[in-house]
This record gives sequence, C-alpha cells and structure tokens, in this order.
Amino acid sequence: MLGRTANGLYWMFRYIERAENLARLVDAGLRMSLTRSQASDSDWDGVLQSAGVREAFGEDRDVTAADAIDYLLRDKSNPASVFSCIESARNNARMVRTALTRETWEATNEYWIELKQVLGRRVKAQELPEVIECIKRRAGLVRGAFHGSMLRNELYNFSRIGTFIERADNTSRILDVKYYVLLPGVSHVGSSLDNAQWESILRSVSAHRSYRWVYDGEYKPADIAHFLILNGQMPRSLIYCYEKIVNNLGYLAGEYGERHAAHDTAAAISDKLQSLTIDAIMEKGLHEFLEDFVGHNNQLGQEITDGYRFYS
Repeated sequence: MLGRTANGLYWMFRYIERAENLARLVDAGLRMSLTRSQASDSDWDGVLQSAGVREAFGEDRDVTAADAIDYLLRDKSNPASVFSCIESARNNARMVRTALTRETWEATNEYWIELKQVLGRRVKAQELPEVIECIKRRAGLVRGAFHGSMLRNELYNFSRIGTFIERADNTSRILDVKYYVLLPGVSHVGSSLDNAQWESILRSVSAHRSYRWVYDGEYKPADIAHFLILNGQMPRSLIYCYEKIVNNLGYLAGEYGERHAAHDTAAAISDKLQSLTIDAIMEKGLHEFLEDFVGHNNQLGQEITDGYRFYS
C-alpha cells in the first residue's frame, strides 16, 4: 500500500473520532456548568485547556461560554474544531476514495453536508444538546457503514489504529476535565456537586448505564477512573483502546513481515496499563498519569507515521 493511502485512511478515522470526542468534551463542559449553582465562564477555560486549544484561542482573550463553544464546534480558523475535523476527514476520504466502499464514502460525505447546515451559524444554548447528538449520531453511521462493508485487511487496520489512538487521547482528556480542571475545590470532593459532575463525565462518554451495571451505580472517583482507564470491557477505556492498537499493529506486522518502533511502544504502553492498579494511579496523581499517557500516545502516533512512511 502507498504511504499516502495509509495516511489518508489513518487520518480520516482520526478526524472522525476527534470530531465526535470534541463534541463529547463540549457536552462534558455543558453538563458540568449545569451542576453549578452559578454558571462560570472559567469552566470553559478548563475545557479549552483540556482540548489543547487554549493558546490558539488566545491566551489574553477573555473566555465566555458562547465564544468557547463556537470555537470548539464551528470556527474554521481552529483546525481542531468539529467542523474543521469533519472537513479534513472528508478531504482524506476523497483522497482515498477508491480504497473505501460506497457505503463508507456516502456516510462520510453526508456527515459533512449535514454539519455544513447545522453549524452554518452560531449554535444557541438550547440547541447545543441536539447538535451534539447529531455529531455523535453521524459518527456512528460512518463507523457502522465502515464495519459492515470493509474487508478486514491493511486498509481496515490503518483505519482502526487511527480510531483508537484518537479515542485513547480523548478519553484521557475528558477524564482530565473533571479531575483536574473543573472541580471547584477540595472541599467539594464527595459532595453532591462532585457526584453530579462524575455522573456527567460518564454520560458524556455514553458510559452511564454500563458503569451502573458494573459498579452498582455508586459514584466513586476511583471506580470511575478505573472504568475509563483499566476496564477492558469498556470500549472507550484506555486499556481497551491499546488492546485494539496492539492487535491491529500485529496484523500489519504479519502482512508486511516487519516490525517498527511503533510496535514496541504500543506493546509497552499496553503492558504498563495491564500491570497498573487504580490505587497506584491515584497515588501517583491522576492528572500526572493522564498527562504522561497523552505524551506517550502522541509519540506512538508519530512512530506509526514514520514507520509506515505516510508521506512517501
């Protein structure tokens, strides 16, 4: 396979996953703000930080909820906005059009067309939940078309690797929003506000009901962190993502008959997650653990780009 084809598939699915997860991050910020007795624009400063775009937004610029939401959802000057991500996903899909099934291409193109209409103007506060659901629903349709029609070959593997690297990054960022940025203070830990915010995090990653099945519905920070980091049955957990990344990289190694630095890095991250306990993570510091994880996840993405010569 040409490097540019692998690159197009990898980034097409990274952008689709990024758009959905950015919408989930906005949803987390919205749900958090609704738990406050008094709304605070500083909540959205935290969301921008966790999305990694606070500097690009403007360090000296005052953060308002309306401006932050607009920047994250539809600002074309922001290459990480939801609309920019879907436009980039569609551009990559066009570049590798002959490598995609008709169903996958049409679902991607229709996603872009609908978002052009939905995000053609500023989203009003009362419209935000519906817009977020639209983004998640359309991402699900692309994913369903892809899984239902694509061969399980190298095309599939590069697409899946892009999906799970992006998902792992975004799960860690959403979890960090709650734990590090948005909790008002130590005095609130264990309070009804604290519990409501943890519930909001679970709802933002579509994990509220499944968490209740596993942990009997009691909101404990350590249990929620365990669910999103170390529970292999949770499809957005870090450990689940890395199980899939290691598997798909393994399929590529078998197909090409060679291994790269990315294989060792992915295996090392997966092994570390398998060996950790949530108590050890909490003792070290959840924010510090997540920050370290994001750095290693980014390293893996670069090693995949280099190893498979994406730009050749």
